[in-house]
Amino acid sequence: MPGMEGTLAPDFALPDQEGRIHRLSDYRGQWVVLYFYPKDDTPGCTKEACGFRDHMGSLKAFGAVVLGVSADSVESHKRFAEKYGLNFPLLADPERKAIALYGAWGKRNLYGKEVEGVLRQTFLIDPEGRIAKVWRKVSPEGHALEVAEALQALRGA
Repeated sequence: MPGMEGTLAPDFALPDQEGRIHRLSDYRGQWVVLYFYPKDDTPGCTKEACGFRDHMGSLKAFGAVVLGVSADSVESHKRFAEKYGLNFPLLADPERKAIALYGAWGKRNLYGKEVEGVLRQTFLIDPEGRIAKVWRKVSPEGHALEVAEALQALRGA
């Protein structure tokens, strides 16, 4: 399965909500919280994104950047980020390239129905570009705090 702990994190180049291209390799030397989410401005995704927004201070204090990825467009990301005052890049992956590289596409349950889509998963990438921790089944409520705590433990802070 792609995106296993201890392996080199696959690089990608994706535009954010302002159209700026971000490459994972641009963040070498920093911790990266790379989180995949199903859809802009839906209840769970909003809760998760606002959690990262609200915990940005502690995540930055631990030397981390946050990158959110979904298959939505740059325009959709821009509306979502502006509506909720999101203070980190949302990367548009409509062709699902990075999503596929990390194994974040598959069957999930949506209101009792099984559908294919982006899976809610998070990857914590260390400053050398290796995957330090993976969350394959994420609950949006409290996830940003869970990531901050894991980051603190991994850094030995």
